[in-house]
Amino acid sequence: MDKIKVGIIGAGGLANAVHYPSLAEFDDVEISAICDLDDMRLKNTAEKYKVEKTYNDYKKMVNEIDLNAVYIIMPPHHLFDLVIHCLNSKLNVFIEKPPGVTAEQTRNMAITADKNNCLTMVGFNRRFIPIMVEAKRLMLERGEILQCVATFYKNSIGAGPYYAGAIDILTCDAIHAVDALRWMGGEVKCVASDVRCIYAEYDNSFNALLKYENGATGVLLTNWVVGKRVHTFEMHAKGISAFINGDESAIIYSDNKEEPLVLNAREFAGSTESYKYYGFYGENRHFIDCIKKNEMPNTNFSDAFKTMELVNRIYQGQI
Repeated sequence: MDKIKVGIIGAGGLANAVHYPSLAEFDDVEISAICDLDDMRLKNTAEKYKVEKTYNDYKKMVNEIDLNAVYIIMPPHHLFDLVIHCLNSKLNVFIEKPPGVTAEQTRNMAITADKNNCLTMVGFNRRFIPIMVEAKRLMLERGEILQCVATFYKNSIGAGPYYAGAIDILTCDAIHAVDALRWMGGEVKCVASDVRCIYAEYDNSFNALLKYENGATGVLLTNWVVGKRVHTFEMHAKGISAFINGDESAIIYSDNKEEPLVLNAREFAGSTESYKYYGFYGENRHFIDCIKKNEMPNTNFSDAFKTMELVNRIYQGQI
């Protein structure tokens, strides 16, 4: 295929911040149609990216336009019916995290995709942050990862639950840290956790100790009532350690040397645009490349189901 023809359902803030600009830069992608219920957002986005075909009805768009793939960039509690319809229309599908409200929704989306031979992807962009990818590569040169940590802190005091309570914080947002732990360490054998609601009527602190199937250790540290947003990662292998902030840098120590290797997030990605240095560009490129090669993306619905299952195990494993 010379060009992958993409339809996008959703013209909101996130889609316009990271997905439209990424796809617009790919010479092998054509944004063929856009769908949104908000006429002003639809008009502004279509004009900005020079898309002629616009719709308020996604079913009509899918029926009328010959597409290779559909992006469905919607809140998690609005995803399921749209995803199932597009999969049953034999379309490859990209969605943002989380992949639905429950693991059962994700499982059934994966089953439907398999029945229809569709390629699928969930936007777990942390796996595609360039300095994260490079840090993991350097770890694995020394052997398997022995220990890893994912932290995610925010100050959301008084903000209320996500989508007025339609979905919990761990599944909706802190899932980024959970998925990164699977990506860094592999599949998880055992979980011990501490889940709390602090200064709120809903759970907003999630901490866990993970034991991986290969014997390695993982640590999750999240809390939504602290000083500010801080989102960091650690990876440790034999004789080497990486401390990573995807917005800033990866600091890598090896062999007892005092001076670390420092990878600047913007310099390493070759861009000051956050959608490029923070992994969104890379995840979009991965999805398009997989469609061209007819290969299942790394963060497909079946893999995302495992992350959703790990979220459930964190709730179930409370000490």
